[in-house]
Amino acid sequence: MRSLRHLLPSAGSLIVFEAAGRLSSFTAAGRELGMTQAAVSYAVRGLEEQLGAKLFQRRHRQVLLTEAGERFHADVSLGLSHIRKSAEDLRLQATGGHVTLAASTAFGSFWMMPRLQQFRDELPGIDLRIQTADRDLDIIAEGIPLGVRGGAPRDWPDYHSLPLADEEIFPVAGTSYAAKFGLPRSAAELATHRLIHLEEPYREAASWDEWFQSAGANLSDTARGLRINDYGLVIQGVMEGQGIALGWRHLAERLLASGLLVPVTDHVLKTGKAFYVVWPKNRELSDNARKVRDWLAAQA
Repeated sequence: MRSLRHLLPSAGSLIVFEAAGRLSSFTAAGRELGMTQAAVSYAVRGLEEQLGAKLFQRRHRQVLLTEAGERFHADVSLGLSHIRKSAEDLRLQATGGHVTLAASTAFGSFWMMPRLQQFRDELPGIDLRIQTADRDLDIIAEGIPLGVRGGAPRDWPDYHSLPLADEEIFPVAGTSYAAKFGLPRSAAELATHRLIHLEEPYREAASWDEWFQSAGANLSDTARGLRINDYGLVIQGVMEGQGIALGWRHLAERLLASGLLVPVTDHVLKTGKAFYVVWPKNRELSDNARKVRDWLAAQA
């Protein structure tokens, strides 16, 4: 029986094949890999001879994968991707490396940034990288160790999780707005003020209608006002005196404590959901990632 060493193509030829198939060009693959076009062509020809199958259709200034080549390329690309991510994880664990945290821009701006000096003081040897996106990243596919998610653990069966903050929502205003227009004394009076609406494009977010219903005010005209699809801009608008918006307690607490924002009413919408730090079940965390995870959870 022939060993895998004799059956499997060399890693070098597979890397060349992946690049040539992805770029549909031996010349472009050579440029990417630091090889000549002739060397790429030679490597691919050797791979075809070893496998006994034609992988490319050669055309003028272009190569196209055959049907067999397309099937093989899909498997090779997936395999090399897994190997690359595993190697990166091992290298980071061996060297200490940095720790990446995937989160919303709002969490990074209003929760993490005010605590960044505390983080540096308490975990001075860890290089934290905050990666923000409009939507929740697939941190398993992206090879990111930690993320912040809003919802419930049952929503993420492939992740472990630890709670950071309950979801509590209440109206907030800027001091200039409060000084100029005063603060409403009831939910019905609040509905007559200038409201700022958050229109989240990807993540679920509570609306003014939900807040008014939770306050026992069944109002029909709450759709007026400024609409913004970014929470950072919503809070900026509030601080500039443009209106009243819904504030998430864990994001607004530092701004409230500093006097940049003021609470508008006593009623708080408690959704029963929470925000969590999550990490994949299928991958061990590095020592530094575990320290960051525990530090985040301790802030709760």
